[in-house]
Amino acid sequence: MHRNRRKKRAMSEDRITKLEILAAEQEKTIEELSAELTRQWRETEALKKKLERLSERFLELEEQTAGDVPVTKPPHW
Repeated sequence: MHRNRRKKRAMSEDRITKLEILAAEQEKTIEELSAELTRQWRETEALKKKLERLSERFLELEEQTAGDVPVTKPPHW
């Protein structure tokens, strides 16, 4: 009987060890994903700002040249 108890205890300890390893690996993965998410968020924000600046610049250029180009219908209309 003592042999079975020792065997069950060893199996239980092995199982706990495996679960602890799994939990540690998952924690590391979560930290890595969180860091990547933060990096991508910052990049997205920077790209939004850049797009906004480019859009504003495009509109400025469009306004500057709008007076130079006459608005007429194409010949096929």
